[in-house]
Amino acid sequence: MTRLGHNVLYLGPKSGTCLDRANALRRIGCTVEHIDPRSLLPGNRWIDRWAWHVGGHWFSSLVVKGLVRKLGHKRFHLCHVDGGEWVTPAVMKVLRRHAERIVNYNIDDPTGTRDGARFTAYRQCVDLYDLLVVVREDNVPELEALGADNVVRVYRSADEVNHAPRALTASQRLEWLSEVLFLGTWFPERGPFLRDLIRLGVPLTIRGPNWHKAPEWPELKPHWAGGSIGGDQYAMAIQCTRVNLGLLSRQNRDLHTTRSLEIPALGGLLCAERTSEHLAMYEEGVEALFWANAEECAATCLQALADEPRRARIAMAGHRRYLASGHRNEVVMRSVLEAVEEVA
Repeated sequence: MTRLGHNVLYLGPKSGTCLDRANALRRIGCTVEHIDPRSLLPGNRWIDRWAWHVGGHWFSSLVVKGLVRKLGHKRFHLCHVDGGEWVTPAVMKVLRRHAERIVNYNIDDPTGTRDGARFTAYRQCVDLYDLLVVVREDNVPELEALGADNVVRVYRSADEVNHAPRALTASQRLEWLSEVLFLGTWFPERGPFLRDLIRLGVPLTIRGPNWHKAPEWPELKPHWAGGSIGGDQYAMAIQCTRVNLGLLSRQNRDLHTTRSLEIPALGGLLCAERTSEHLAMYEEGVEALFWANAEECAATCLQALADEPRRARIAMAGHRRYLASGHRNEVVMRSVLEAVEEVA
């Protein structure tokens, strides 16, 4: 364990993959104090809507006051900011009084266009962090152009605990059984794609939020099985599905997503868009299935469903490839600690 990893102030949501990363730091030996910046603000829903569309920097003074109250005279070897949409230069001044080094890990696309003003605060602070960690190659030169000195690119990662396969009962397998599943949020380009799969005869199940917004909703609705799920339900849904779809967000400049790791981690078969990063992560036809359009995706899914031994063999090989890779939270968090230790 590096010296900077001993005592960590973790600033980010206490949910989702952010919480997974905080817990991974604990498992590799860090003492972690986890503060959600959103908890320092009033609970009004309009704050979240405002921050999403206009930026969290508008609430900087409230975050500063909340941190001063919470942190008192505490000192940390490292402050790990996950995301950073609430962290302005004024907030960074507070964090500097309490932490020797400050690192930011951002799983989104903070220099892209999809999220508009959401990451205004992040972009204001890129030259104030000791290290920036991103998951897209595109972000590296863009952050350097904004003044960042130390940027590290990593692949996304699944969690060793939260995405470990569960022991399932027969009733659980029956409850969560799907032939082909897409588990994720509606985006405009996803509705036509999934509609086309249905029209091509794919026995599709959809889970996730906001699908009622899709213009294609009348055709998608019979295949929708509910909104967001997490934890054991998320794991069981993937484990009990024969073919799991991995869709990307074009606006978010995705070449892989967290599903690209979480599905094989849970032993599921990944069937995703063919990209340079997916091809680097898995051998096509051996460890995962890839496609370029709805027609190829439908044919690939139907072939996998028709050949259960092949389907199971590819799923198992993908799981082994995940285990052999470094795309796991504990591995990535160790690499972040080592990288920030090396910063002059």
